[in-house]
Amino acid sequence: MKIALIQQKFHGSKEATNSKTCELIKQAKQGGAELVVCQELHQTQYFCQSEDTAFFDLANEWESDVAFWGKVAKQNGVVLVTSLFEKRTAGLYHNTAFVFEKDGSVAGKYRKMHIPDDPLFYEKFYFTPGDIGFEPIQTSVGKLGVLVCWDQWYPEAARLMALKGAEILIYPTAIGWFDGDSDDEKSRQLEAWVAVQRGHAVANGLPVVAVNRVGFEPDSSGVADGIRFWGNSFVFGAQGEQVLRADSQSEQCFLVDIDMKRSEEVRRIWPFLRDRRIDAYENLTKRFID
Repeated sequence: MKIALIQQKFHGSKEATNSKTCELIKQAKQGGAELVVCQELHQTQYFCQSEDTAFFDLANEWESDVAFWGKVAKQNGVVLVTSLFEKRTAGLYHNTAFVFEKDGSVAGKYRKMHIPDDPLFYEKFYFTPGDIGFEPIQTSVGKLGVLVCWDQWYPEAARLMALKGAEILIYPTAIGWFDGDSDDEKSRQLEAWVAVQRGHAVANGLPVVAVNRVGFEPDSSGVADGIRFWGNSFVFGAQGEQVLRADSQSEQCFLVDIDMKRSEEVRRIWPFLRDRRIDAYENLTKRFID
């Protein structure tokens, strides 16, 4: 299957950014992509750098956003993974990945389960943790295990998707550096991010796709400088082999071919699911084993 990763920056407005996204999706279709994956909260700036109630207004058009991206999926004849700010009701919002079928219909959605609360990543202020679980989404190109950004650090989330039959793990992402950090610290952060997700591929015998934004976005509150999103979108195969690793700042559509039959071959020689000691894992549901 040919997959397109849409790695891009924020263009100053929702309209300009969506226009660029649509341009890149069109390129993906022309390049033969069947599945197109956008980055986390791709319509807007990464507004979670500060706590500002005005940013909740960005979710007011979420139903129109769903209709818009459904139309884009249909026009291009692709399965499309988007990442939207969902307003469920007043005071209740989610960071939600909507997946569209080639005919524009909603194949399913995933509400981000793990929500960070760190300097310049104040997501707990905006997002309610997901409540629909780790459920793969069935599409015409396969069963997609869609997770979102902070979820990527948790092997439990990847494992549950695998145990429910996901054929590929997909992570729309927004992560970057603070310019004041040392080069060594930046390298450690980036390589940890890549390594943990590569491990999900190996441990579950599944391909893994992560799509991250690029560009510098200032902190609108002025408290901090901002985040320089590090790009480096990637694809690893079912044995952890690198299929793609983008650079840190290119805004483009990356096209890759993934052998969806490879998981069967890998799991036959490395049967990790077979050898799991499910009789001894009851303590995994505890916060800490004192």
